[in-house]
Amino acid sequence: MKQTGALLAVLILLTPITQAADPSDTRTITQNDEQNSNAHEAVERYFEDELMKKHATVAKYYEEEARKSRAKVKVLETMLAHYEEKSYLYGKKAQDLQAHTEALVRKHEEAAKADAREAASHRQIALTLKEKNHPASKTRKLSVVESYPPAVLSK
Repeated sequence: MKQTGALLAVLILLTPITQAADPSDTRTITQNDEQNSNAHEAVERYFEDELMKKHATVAKYYEEEARKSRAKVKVLETMLAHYEEKSYLYGKKAQDLQAHTEALVRKHEEAAKADAREAASHRQIALTLKEKNHPASKTRKLSVVESYPPAVLSK
């Protein structure tokens, strides 16, 4: 009686294993694996697309900041020209104003270059993600030199 009970317990435990060995069930398992793989790829592609959009947004931000810095440089250069032409109006402070304005011009030029480099970096990351997720699309790689005016990067 004990042996029969033990044998029955072993058979009950082995039943799920023998059912898993059924060839029709392995096709179902394989199909589920393929569906899970496809779903995983779709989710991964979605998040990479979102990351691409975020990098493009950050690139736009830095491009705008570079544009603002270049505009500020133009204003400061106008001020500097005024201080140099009309230095007699400012007396002893004329040289200080000129030196300070020159320093501000350099600071804003450097900021514009740094922002342009940062924007180019984020554009390149976004482009790489776009090419990875959409290989069929005809995208053209942007280089830093093509993306921004030479005056920004040459100084």
